[in-house]
This record gives sequence, structure tokens and C-alpha cells, in this order.
Amino acid sequence: MSPRQKMINLMYVVLMAMLALNVSSDVLNGFSLVEDSLLRTTANASATNETLYKDLREQMEDNPAKVKEWFDKAQYVKKISDSLYNYAEELKVRIVKQADGEDGDVANVENKEDLEAASYVMLAPRRGEGERLYNSINSFREQIVGMLTDEAQKKIIADNLSTQVPNKPGTLGKNWQEYMFENMPVAAAVTLLSKLQSDVRYAEGEVLHSLVSNIDIKDLRVNELNAYVIPNSRTVVQGGKLSAQIIMAAVDTTRRPAIYVGGRQVTSPDGLYETVCSRTGDFTLSGYIETVDGQGQTVRRDFSQPYTVVAPSATVSADLMNVLYAGYENPVSVSVPGIPANRVVASMSGGVLQPTGAGKYIARPSEVGKDAVITVNANMEGRMQQMGQYTFRVRKLPDPTAYIAYSAEGGDNRFKGGRLSKQVLMGTKGIGAAIDDGLLNIEFRVLGFETVFFDNMGNAVPAVSGSADFTEQQRSLFRSLGRGKRFYISRIRAIGPDGIERTLDGSMEVIVN
Repeated sequence: MSPRQKMINLMYVVLMAMLALNVSSDVLNGFSLVEDSLLRTTANASATNETLYKDLREQMEDNPAKVKEWFDKAQYVKKISDSLYNYAEELKVRIVKQADGEDGDVANVENKEDLEAASYVMLAPRRGEGERLYNSINSFREQIVGMLTDEAQKKIIADNLSTQVPNKPGTLGKNWQEYMFENMPVAAAVTLLSKLQSDVRYAEGEVLHSLVSNIDIKDLRVNELNAYVIPNSRTVVQGGKLSAQIIMAAVDTTRRPAIYVGGRQVTSPDGLYETVCSRTGDFTLSGYIETVDGQGQTVRRDFSQPYTVVAPSATVSADLMNVLYAGYENPVSVSVPGIPANRVVASMSGGVLQPTGAGKYIARPSEVGKDAVITVNANMEGRMQQMGQYTFRVRKLPDPTAYIAYSAEGGDNRFKGGRLSKQVLMGTKGIGAAIDDGLLNIEFRVLGFETVFFDNMGNAVPAVSGSADFTEQQRSLFRSLGRGKRFYISRIRAIGPDGIERTLDGSMEVIVN
């Protein structure tokens, strides 16, 4: 074959390829007509959506508590819809500029038949936008469909925004972006993206209609309005604060709600619940109410109301007995009628007040002669309120009384003077000292004492002990005592819990029996 013939054959092949790739101008003009129709449809949908957004904004201003949930969802729908819509518009501009140059105009495409521009923008290795658009459409579709409850609406939107490649000849092995944009004329690619924009606005509008209808769909029908005052407490202490909620309550007298407390339905027609409070403490009345909304769906609302049951109580104080002893752990009881002990707090000036239990304290005044003031506060509905102040005179502990401790008849006894058998005397270890006047029972530690005996000539024979125990000399003198003889225990030194050492006045007379 001659070189001339080879050239003719090659030109024939090129001509056939050009004929195969040539797209009729009528077909391209048809895409333009579809594009114009899509733009009009999209504009109308956008206008309708803006009207819905405006309605939502006005309702939000009038009643934010009721509308905020749906308004926030609508703003999110607008955000994701605008994002995908603007991305598609950006791709249209890039494809047209790739075909017509930097001055390319989407509204007036010159090279409509260009087969490379769409492939370059959407399918170029590493920088092609096809995969990103594919992922964006899938994400948008999943979020939009998830906001709808109507199954028919879900199916329409899912079909419109589908990214599945149809099972047709010629599509084998192609992904969605290749199927949509490979060798696609500019006019067709722009039209496909305009259709995507139209589908986005349609889906946006369907969700907005659903959100607007949801604002009132769960409202309950009522035919009677009543005013109620709900106080936090029906008992207010002087100086306290009355707190009450004043509300307008709506009821449907033709359909009373079902009230459940503790799993059991309240059968009272007016919703009155009563129970006998047999135990004291803090409790909570809890349960739930069920009714039916405008759609016929059951609406359930839980409720809980704390309340306190207190025992009948009275506080009695003797004005002449308001005395605390310095250096001693004085037991003090504090209570406020009508207030549980766990809500009462007491403090003291001029000393330390230590809690030991429910309503029980130990008071330790710091200085004799300086009054101690106990202040009682109570937690009244979340705030501390002073319930009173009580002033106590602080005194030194009185002197104790000396005694000889011994056991007899199965119990412990304290000998404080008089007749004592010699056998018992010899069985004792020493002496003690304590305040046990029926009100106080406070032990003192004996530091020393003196015993005075008298001989046959009437001479005094003293014997000193440096502790609380009898010395051997004193015990020896005990043995020499005959019946009816006596001796005296005096100069007793003792120290109490207040740390003050004192010498007791008087003496104890012991007559040997």
C-alpha cells in the first residue's frame, strides 16, 4: 500500500470518528430548553421555601419556647441545602469556564458541544470533583430523609437524589461520577447539575413543610381554662419567703388524662391524690400523666414533687438553766418545730459547737464569764434562714464531792461520810471525786489528800498521800482503828476536765463501824 493510500485511509478513520462524536445542534438546544425550565422550577421552589423560613422566624419571635426546636432544625436544613446548592453552582461555573475560557457565562454557553470540560472538572485524577459531589449528595440525602416521617415523601426524595448506577449496557465497571460526566457535553453536564439544584430545593421544601406542621401537631385540644396557685410550701416561717407558681391550666373536660402514682392509676375524677403519711422524713410524690394529642398519639409527662413529713414536736427551755460550763463537753439538743433535723444547722460564738447526731451537739465554751450565743439556722426551700439565737451564761465547773468507792450487794457505791465498816475500808483502793448532783456526772482526777487520825492522848496524827490511793502508812493506821473510832480526809486536791486544779473545801468524816 502506497503512502498516499495510507494517508487517505487515516483521514477516513478520523472523519468517521468526528462524525461519531458530533452532537446535533438541535439536541444541544433541547438541553438549553430543559435548563431554562429547571431554573424556573428551582426559582419557584426557592421563593416558596423563603416564605416558610419567614413564617418560622415570625413564629419564633412570638413564641420562642414553643418554636425554637423546629426553628433550629429549619436553620440546619437551610445550611446543608445551601451548601450543596452552591457547590453545584460552583461546578457549573467551572465546567463552563473550562469550555469557554475565563469569560465563560453559565447563562450563555458558547461551546455547548465540548466533551472534555465536564470530564476534566469532574474526573481528572486527584483533583476531580466527582467523588466529592457523590459523597455530598449521599450525606445530604441521608440527613434530609432522616428528618421526615412520611414514607412516601422519603421514597420520592431518595429516588430524586439517588447515586446508584443503573444496570444498563455500557455502564459496566463505571462509578456514579463516570456514568454522569464522562464524555458528557457541557450543555448536558450543566443541565444535570441544575436538576440536582432543583431536587435540593424540592427536598428542602418538603422538610420545611413538615417542620412547620410539627409546631402545632402535638398541641392538645382543651375546652376549659383555670387559674392555679401552686406554692412551694403551705407553711412559711416568719421572715421567710412565700414562693408560688401562678399558672393558667387548660383541661379537656370531655377527655380526662390518666394519672398514675407509684404504678397505680388515680381514680379520682378531679385528679385528687391523698395518702396517709405514717413515717417522718423526706419523700417524693412521683408518677406520670397520659393523654392524647391532636394526632391521636399518646402523650406522657412525668412529674415529681418532694415533700417532708415531720413528727409533732415542741421545744421547751428553762430560763434559769441556760448555763454552759467552760472546759466541759456540754450536751445540747437543737430542734425547730416543723423542720426535719437534717435541715437544721447550729453554730456558736464564744466556743465550739460540734454536731454528734441528728439534732445533737457538744458545746465547748472557751472562756468563763463570757456569754456563748448559739445561732440556729434552717434550710427553707433552698436558702438558709435564721430561726433564733440563744444566749448561755458560761460558768466554771463547781467543785466536786469526794467519795470512797466500794462494791457491795452486787453494785458500786460511793461513800461520802458517816459510818463505814472496817472490812469495806480495808478493801478500798483510795478516794475519788466527782460532780453527781443528778444533773451532771463529771469525774475529777484526785491529785492528793491528807488523812488525820487521833491517838489515845488526843493528838492529831496526819498522813499525806500524793495520789488518789491510800498509802501503806494510812492503811496501817486503818488497821489500828477500833470500833467507833474516826478519822478525817481533808485537803483533797483534784483536777477536772476543764484543766483547773482545785483544793476542796471541808473534809470527809469516816467512823469505823
